[in-house]
Amino acid sequence: MKLRYQLFPRSFGLTEQVREAISCFEKNHHLIDSHKFNYSSNEVLEIVRLDLEKIKFTVERSKSKEDKIRVPVLFGLNSKIDKFFDADGISEDLKIVLEVEAGRAYRNNQFLKDVFQACMMPSVEYLILAVRNTYAGTDDFESIFAFLETLYINGRLQLPLKGIVLIGY
Repeated sequence: MKLRYQLFPRSFGLTEQVREAISCFEKNHHLIDSHKFNYSSNEVLEIVRLDLEKIKFTVERSKSKEDKIRVPVLFGLNSKIDKFFDADGISEDLKIVLEVEAGRAYRNNQFLKDVFQACMMPSVEYLILAVRNTYAGTDDFESIFAFLETLYINGRLQLPLKGIVLIGY
């Protein structure tokens, strides 16, 4: 299966910067295709890392504290960071946050946590959410696609993001 992606809302096109990030996954799809490989999200991130770094994304290198990408969401007295969320990657201008998920994406609703956290990040305009096309016999991309489609078409919940890009690898 080919790499699939969709920008939500579907009423406008991709920015050049978002398109470049998607191309990092397209270029490496033969190495991360979830129909062929059962990689963890960290393994997928490691495969696409160099290409993301070439387009000036900072990418998490490991789960150790010093390698985490901490995006501030609340500031306290004297501008001290009171709360932050970890991200798998973020663009140099802090406008695009990247999350790569594997098995937990749909079944454990991890994608909802990713959406919430991206919405809390003050500078973030786009969330790129990369999920498996197939996981344990189900199509995670299609399931999350249907959820995001409903969210945007219904219109009852307005997100502060310009868009969410769903990538199925």
